Amino acid sequence: MGSFKAHGFGVYVAAVFLALGIIQLAGSLVFYQLIDRQTLQDDHARRVAELLVVGQRMHKLAPDQMAANMTTRYLAVDVSPAPNVEGSSGDQMLSGIGEDIIAWEPSLAGRPLHLSTSLSDKSSRDLEGSLQLDDGTWLNFVSRDITSMWPVAWRAMVLTTLTTAAFLAIGLALLYLVAKPLRSLTDAAERIGQGGKVQVAEMGPRDLRDLAHAMNAMQERIDRILSDQTKSYRAIGHDLRTPLSRLKTISGMIEDKELVGIHDQSVDEMVRLLDSLESYLGAQLLQSDPEEVNLRELLVDVTSRYGEAVTLIGMTNIVIKTFKEPLKRSINALIENAVQFAGSAEVAVRVGKSGYTIDIIDQGPGVDEDQFPSLLEPFFRVDQARQRNTDGFGLGIPTAHILLTRFNGSLKFSRNPCGGLTAHILLPNSWLSTA
Repeated sequence: MGSFKAHGFGVYVAAVFLALGIIQLAGSLVFYQLIDRQTLQDDHARRVAELLVVGQRMHKLAPDQMAANMTTRYLAVDVSPAPNVEGSSGDQMLSGIGEDIIAWEPSLAGRPLHLSTSLSDKSSRDLEGSLQLDDGTWLNFVSRDITSMWPVAWRAMVLTTLTTAAFLAIGLALLYLVAKPLRSLTDAAERIGQGGKVQVAEMGPRDLRDLAHAMNAMQERIDRILSDQTKSYRAIGHDLRTPLSRLKTISGMIEDKELVGIHDQSVDEMVRLLDSLESYLGAQLLQSDPEEVNLRELLVDVTSRYGEAVTLIGMTNIVIKTFKEPLKRSINALIENAVQFAGSAEVAVRVGKSGYTIDIIDQGPGVDEDQFPSLLEPFFRVDQARQRNTDGFGLGIPTAHILLTRFNGSLKFSRNPCGGLTAHILLPNSWLSTA
């Protein structure tokens, strides 16, 4: 879950970063298009203004040669008694070009000037116009392809697109590198919260390095406190065994048989309590390395001590890479709990999306679902009224839970349809190896 949150945070930041880049790119493209249109309008207006002024002068000097001399690749010119364009349209762009023509050549102000556009053979728009000359004839012209893109604008847009894409790629790469230590810290915090110990890599920006260092130092302090506490409890338990042995010896001096039975039962109960407590405390300090384990052989070894009380269902040779000792102790604690309260148990292995699941099924009195979280608490008993008349001290399931969470596993419960309880030991994919 912690890893998912970290990844989600990185995705959100990347999405915002990408959206800003796209908005900037779109704005730049629109800006260059607007510049391009204005530049095209100015360019056509300038060319037309020069054409009209030069055309008037050449018509006065050599009217027969004017059309041939003025016609180029981009302009077509002729003189006729009537205008080719009867009147100007209300097009805003044409009105703007007309105003720009007068601005370029004020001498044309007051003369009838008609402008329009038409489609050429190449499906592009040409600018057509007619200007009345001094002798009453009309100078007709066509300016080719008014919609052609300005090459400079094209180059600017392409360059902007490539630059934006490059900066987006660099930014996303930097975001990934910056978020990587954060993801590691999130995963480490999740594992630490489950009771594990993780050496956090102290990398990334200074703030993240300081945080990683603080987490490592915190783990060392917690581990030292826990270790000292466990050692103290173990020492106390060890010292208690001596007077308990003496009490066991003294029972031989008591003549009352009934009193001897009560005495020995109490001593044995205290010894079992110390054994359970030592196992629970040892689970918090147990160290183990992953190794290849045949799951069938492991389960056969664990269940053999219970004889016919435990049945293995559909067991095949499955090889996993796991922490053998923690897994073995966890399975044993859960089977012992099932046998103690139900008299028997079944053990099965399932394969799911998250890996292998070991189910320990009993047909005992069962537990209400609202009490499942309490099963993980030390010394919890389902039937509080009978707790002193029932064997066990409520440490088996908490011991299994500590071992599994410390070594990247998990423990869940479910009610059986016909009564009883099923404990699910979940082995994540990180524990698995190909058989």
